Amino acid sequence: MKFYTRGINLYLLLLAGSLAAVCGCQSDDHKGDQHLAALRIHLENRAQLAGAGKTVSILRADPVLVTINTEPVLTEANVMVARVLNSSAGYAVEVKFDEMGGYMLEQYTSAYQGKHFVIFGQWSDNSADSRWLAAPLITHRIANGVFAFTPDASLEEAKQLVLGLNNVAKKIAKGKMK
Repeated sequence: MKFYTRGINLYLLLLAGSLAAVCGCQSDDHKGDQHLAALRIHLENRAQLAGAGKTVSILRADPVLVTINTEPVLTEANVMVARVLNSSAGYAVEVKFDEMGGYMLEQYTSAYQGKHFVIFGQWSDNSADSRWLAAPLITHRIANGVFAFTPDASLEEAKQLVLGLNNVAKKIAKGKMK
């Protein structure tokens, strides 16, 4: 699959952006365009087999341990556009996936109802700006390629995540990342 190549290129691009910022080679006019983010959606793994997955902690205020498959089912490489939605309960992050990502989303939501997606996000190249954000329950088939979740993040962090995901999507669309 091409997920890993794209993910590796993202990290290389994050590293290159960091080096450019340190060297002073980047103007402030394009700073928002260079902000990149990572999004990894894993599937809950209830199997108690050794080596079948790993356990992660979701939610900071009241942590919950969830065992997941180690390989993500969707990544930032599949994102077409992301946005922050306002709701009566606060805000949510909505992600629209490309054709392949939409197909994968439909397949996993059809086959694994009753399990959780476990979502990891990183919104800067600082490791402190990354964590497991949510574990929404899969309740129905999602056929339109649009997935929304309420992250365990501040509104500012959610906006940074969305900005970075949209920048990654633009770079992939322009062919600068594969």
